[in-house]
This record gives sequence, C-alpha cells and structure tokens, in this order.
Amino acid sequence: MNRILAAFSIKKEKEDFALVIDSVERGVPFSGTNLWVLVFAIFIASLGLNVNSTAVVIGAMLVSPLMGPIMGLGMGMAINDLELLKKAFFNYLFALVVGLITSTIYFWLTPINDASSELLARTSPNIYDVLIALFGGLAGILAMSSKQKGNVIPGVAIATALMPPLCTAGFGLANSNFAYFFGALYLFVINTVFIALATLVTARYLHFPRKHLENARDEVVANRMVWGVVILTLLPSIYFGYDIVQQNRFRQKANRFVEVEAIFPNDYLLKKTIDGKARSISLTYGGELIPETVIEELRSKLGEYGLDGSTIEIKQGFSILNGPQESEQSKQLNAVLTEKDKELKSLKDQAAVADAEKALGKQIFTELKAQYPVIGSCVVQKVAANNETGQISSWLAVITAVKEIPPPDRVRIGEFLKARVNAENIDLFFEVSPAK
Repeated sequence: MNRILAAFSIKKEKEDFALVIDSVERGVPFSGTNLWVLVFAIFIASLGLNVNSTAVVIGAMLVSPLMGPIMGLGMGMAINDLELLKKAFFNYLFALVVGLITSTIYFWLTPINDASSELLARTSPNIYDVLIALFGGLAGILAMSSKQKGNVIPGVAIATALMPPLCTAGFGLANSNFAYFFGALYLFVINTVFIALATLVTARYLHFPRKHLENARDEVVANRMVWGVVILTLLPSIYFGYDIVQQNRFRQKANRFVEVEAIFPNDYLLKKTIDGKARSISLTYGGELIPETVIEELRSKLGEYGLDGSTIEIKQGFSILNGPQESEQSKQLNAVLTEKDKELKSLKDQAAVADAEKALGKQIFTELKAQYPVIGSCVVQKVAANNETGQISSWLAVITAVKEIPPPDRVRIGEFLKARVNAENIDLFFEVSPAK
C-alpha cells in the first residue's frame, strides 16, 4: 500500500515555489508581443469558427496567451498576493475587451454569417464544461509546479478552449444574437473561474508560501467571495447539464418507442424528428393512409415508455388512396421519382466516364511499357482546374521508371500522350523509383 501511495507522491518533483510564482507573474501582462499574439490568435480562431475548421480552432488555442492572467488570478488568491491579483484581474479584463472587439470587427466584416457547428458548440455550456475546466486547470498548475513539465500546458489550452467562446461571443455581438453572446460568454467565465479555482486549490495543497493580510477578517471575506463566485458560476451549469441529460434520456426512450410501436403494415417511415427540449416526436410516413383510431392508440402507449406529457405528430406523405387526393399525390410521387431517376442517371454517367478513363489509363500504360521497358507505372487522369474564367479540364500524367528517362524520350512520351488523350496540353511528371 505504501508503495502505491508513493507512486502518487509529487514531493520529489516539486519545482521551487519562487520560480513557479515568477513564471505565473510573467504570463500575466498583456502588452507588446503578448498583446499582438492575442489579437492574431483571435483572428485565427474567428476564421476557424467562420469556416467550421476544427484544426484552425485548435491552432488558435495553442497560440493564445489567455491562460496567463487566469492562472495569475488563482495564484494571487492562493498566496494572498493582492498586487498579483489586481494585475491579473485588470489584464484579464483588458484581454477580454480586446478579444471581444477584435472578433466582433471580424464577424462584422466577413461575408459568411452562418452559425457553423463549431460556433454552436460554444453557445450552450453545462456542468461537463465545468469539469473540463476544473481538471484542465488542475493539470496545468500541477505541471507548472513540477520539474517535469512535459507538454501539459498546450493540452490544457486545447481542452479548456478559452479562445473559441470569446470569438463566439464576438459573433453574437456582430449579428445581434444575444443568446449566442451570453451563452458563449458564460462558457468563457466558466473556464476562467474553474481554471483559477484549480490553481488556487493546488497552490494551497502544495503549501505555496502565503502572504498574510493585515486584517484576518479581510482574509475570511476574500475566501467567502471566492467560493461565492464559484457557486454562482456552477449553479446554472448544473441546470444546463441536467437538462442535457434529460433530453438525452427522452431521445433514447422515444427511439425505443418508435422502433417497437410505430410500425404500420404497408407504410414506410420516411422521416423521424425527436426534439428532447420540446418533448415532441414527429413521424412522416409514406404508403397507405393510417386511420386516426390507430394513431390515437399509438399515443395511448406513450406512458408505457416513460414519455408521459410528450406529444407525437404523425405526418402522412404519399398515400395510396382511391379518392380525389390520389391524382395530386400521384403527381407529387411521380415528380420525386423523376428527380431520383435523373440523379441515378447522372451517377451512372459519372461511373461510366470513370471506368472509361481507367481503361484508357491501363491501355496507355501497356503501350508505353512496350516502347520503354524502364517504365514501372503510369497514371493518366483527367482533372478539373480553376482559373479566373472559371473551371477548366486538363490532363495530368505521372510516370514512374526504374531509372532516369532521357530528355528526348520524355518529349516523345509527352507528344504520344497528347495524341492518345486528344489534348493540346498535358501536365507530365517523371519519377525515378529503382526496382527493389
């Protein structure tokens, strides 16, 4: 047991406290290089959110220096360093304002105003975001307090995602969407509070040297304020997290209900929409008309699956009827089938063209191999290229040989390929790959 406990001990790896505090203090100020890096990181993150690129957003998280003042807040509270706390607080506010202004200006100017999935992911924080920020902050300050720092800080920057919610808040301001603005800003506050809290708790657990305030009562009041902020930040996230769990449970029950009960002979389920927030199920069927008595019987079974209080709507698409509606619905069905036939024909044509090009490439290789035995492989492909006038088609050929092909032979091969594919120009590349 002692050996197991010893494996978790970090006493031997603790960094000198003065060095850790100095490192935190140096990351707090936002001026000069740090400020410009922040502005550029905001632009990178805004572009990533705008074009829905996860890789670009991650890059912005790694570039961002926002962790500095946040960890400064936690360290200042942990060691009762009022100067560090004030410095970190004002730099944090300054970075927040600069970030909001920069991202708002970007989203004012960009022609793309759609809310991408990367943006939407930052508008509904919950208790899970709290846990991510807390554990990320714990990993970050523990790494800084250890001599074996590794690459933890970049990982914490990615996991806690400070930059994207700040940029999403700017998107909300630029588009007057205050639901997005407040949702994203709340996520940013969650990350701030719980990274700072993790820094505070870890620093006190590791017994960083504390400055005692002149008035003991001030220290008590300060601690109460810290925990008050933590609780006020935590409570809404618990509610949102509970709401997400409830919506997920509703979707699971609704899917089970549809799979078991919502099955009708001679009818096909064309579309299923389950809204966990509104507790509603919408089903669209094609086939014979479903009688209202059958639909009511289906509704009566909702309680058996724990779906009391939810609503179910049955929409009927193309019904096979012997009545006045048959003609109109037949027209709609024929229109859909005609469109599908066009799509299928287009796909078949594309497949035929691809097969023909593949056969042509194989034949060209055979002919070239007969003339130049050193050729090991040949790829000939028709490609689409873009220029100022639009999209044009061109040919690309890559020839691999076991040894260098002399220039005169290269010219002859190029002329042969132009004639073979009936093209005025062809982009021809030669590679040398010695036989193994």
